[in-house]
Amino acid sequence: MDFAPGQPADKNIVDRSRASANAPLTRAIRATREKLQTGTLASGPQFRREMTLLHANALLQNAAAAPLLVILAGALSVYFLHTLNLVAWVIVTLVVYAGVTLVARRTPHDLSAADSSRWRRRFLAAHIVVGLCWTWFAVIGCADCDGPAFLLLKGLMLLVALAMTAMSSFTIRGAVPLAFTPPVAALAVEAALTRGPYEIGIFAVMAGALGFFEFVAGRMHDSHVKLLSFQSEKDSLIAELEVANSLSDEARRRAEEANLAKSRFLASMSHELRTPLNAILGFSQVMKDGVLGPMENDTYRDYVGDIHRSGAHLLDLINEILDLSRIEAGRYELQEEAIELRELAEDCIGMVQLRARAKDITITSRFEQKLPAVWVDERALRQVVLNLLSNAVKFTPQNGSIEVKVGWTAGGGQYVSIKDNGPGIPEEEIPLVLSAFGQGAIAIKSAEQGTGLGLPIVQAVLDKHDGEFVLRSKLRRGTEAIAILPPRRVLESVAPIDQEAPRRKVRANAGS
Repeated sequence: MDFAPGQPADKNIVDRSRASANAPLTRAIRATREKLQTGTLASGPQFRREMTLLHANALLQNAAAAPLLVILAGALSVYFLHTLNLVAWVIVTLVVYAGVTLVARRTPHDLSAADSSRWRRRFLAAHIVVGLCWTWFAVIGCADCDGPAFLLLKGLMLLVALAMTAMSSFTIRGAVPLAFTPPVAALAVEAALTRGPYEIGIFAVMAGALGFFEFVAGRMHDSHVKLLSFQSEKDSLIAELEVANSLSDEARRRAEEANLAKSRFLASMSHELRTPLNAILGFSQVMKDGVLGPMENDTYRDYVGDIHRSGAHLLDLINEILDLSRIEAGRYELQEEAIELRELAEDCIGMVQLRARAKDITITSRFEQKLPAVWVDERALRQVVLNLLSNAVKFTPQNGSIEVKVGWTAGGGQYVSIKDNGPGIPEEEIPLVLSAFGQGAIAIKSAEQGTGLGLPIVQAVLDKHDGEFVLRSKLRRGTEAIAILPPRRVLESVAPIDQEAPRRKVRANAGS
């Protein structure tokens, strides 16, 4: 079909030009997969940005711990050692820690990957300044202090400060050595100059602690790197799944649109398809019956019969296709009324009885008595029963038998069962038989091939009635087809109203 320039195409037809809209999504999937395969998620700029933000957050959370340690060191020196040597150091160190906290607070939450290196350098510089403050603390002496108490105080405070720094600054490599290598170097110089046992002991403890805490900080850093890497991989996989899901939804939507367009086209073409076929059938019937005079040529007469039979077969095919298309397009509306399922089954048996007798097939019926009426579309349900009976007659061999049953279901509904002793259907072919245009191997070999739409129409009609279709079959043992109507389709019989009861009640009240 050609469209004139400027004429919009049918929106229900799949627009192949929209395939290019998925190109960015496809590229995103490919890039994510390459990152996962090469392991570059954790080492890229985005990773450094996350670690910088985590370091700033850790400094803010521990902002009060280091100043409290500094104040505690000054207070202990005043209270126990009666010296004011640490007052100036306390003031300067508190100012430095306040500056570090201010830097951490000013770190932008939307830090770009390009700026992460600059902010890392700022934090490292802040740790160097903090390290200089602790170096000052390490070299402060106390001439008035008796014994090693002041040295022990300095060693204890430096050890605690080292541990706190290692626990809060492991997110940035090099923070611990930059901050505490100068104090340890100062302790080493002091131990070398004095050669005192306490100085040497404090230096040895601090040097060992610096190595240990640097090792611990490195392990914690690596563990956090792995956690971030796993988190990034998880987020990337989730993103990939979401993209794949969106692609799947788009493909399904296109398929549904294409199927709906097909169904709407076929449903709207019913008049155009049936009108010429009715003319062919009518004129071929006139020619076959010789209404306008006998046809002298026997070959032509046979041709006319072939034309009529082929036209009737084609009309049946079109009617079934249109019925299924109307159901799929949502244009199949039920004209519901109360009918007796038993009477409908008897009428349908009468319609196929002539074909059954031609093959010497016996049709027996077993109907439960006093079944209430059901609320259904009579034409649609008649089509269901006729399709099932026609299939049974078609595939039942000569001298076979068919059993038709109508009765109650266990749940309170009603059913029609049609069972034959034909060749049956292999179990693996049942899904194929129930699909549109699907035919089993036996049907393909049969001389009476159909359209393959009978059972799909049966399923669709029963589904419109909220019913169920069950097909049971075994090879060389026959087939049983069951059409089930739900309990809500069964009309309950109501006892007749006694119109004289109110009058008798009034007369009884008046007499009393």
